Amino acid sequence: MACGTLTKGRGLDCNRISGGIKNIYFAVYDQVLSTTVNVDEITDIDMGTSSLYKYTMPLGVASLTDTITGSRENGTVFFTPTVNIILNRLTKEDQNEIKLLAQTKLVIFAELNATLASNGHTVIVCLGRVNGMELNAGTMDSGAAFGDRGGYTLTFDGLETEPFIMVKDYTATPFDNADSSNPIPIISA
Repeated sequence: MACGTLTKGRGLDCNRISGGIKNIYFAVYDQVLSTTVNVDEITDIDMGTSSLYKYTMPLGVASLTDTITGSRENGTVFFTPTVNIILNRLTKEDQNEIKLLAQTKLVIFAELNATLASNGHTVIVCLGRVNGMELNAGTMDSGAAFGDRGGYTLTFDGLETEPFIMVKDYTATPFDNADSSNPIPIISA
């Protein structure tokens, strides 16, 4: 007996795409009061008066993966979302923020370099919507040679019963229509 049915096939996309992450937006897990999902995308994010914290990524240094793990023996499937980011330069301010990130359960919104074919807006996905994401690995390094990068490599991961989900397309700027009752403040550098 089938447990589900397929709904459509998939053709070859004729548009070129870009990989990587443009911006990461951190939300404190407990401050995301609710998310509304409609037709497989988040259409509303209620954060009350809380903020998103925007980290702009250098080109080519941030990625996300959502690993599917299934067990035929146990009849289970789960997803492990992972976000890897690199922050250049070692600073005392970053040291303090990374310590706070490591102590906090998060919801992560990743603004991808990929764009929507309909209007050119960037794609935004949400990771850790149900169970949160945590900073579980990373390094702080100086490099060795004069031209080496010094900075931070951080890995956030989580466990979810469903894959990451897209956020509804924005009007003019990311998250400008994500909360139907209050604009979401975005804190950046």
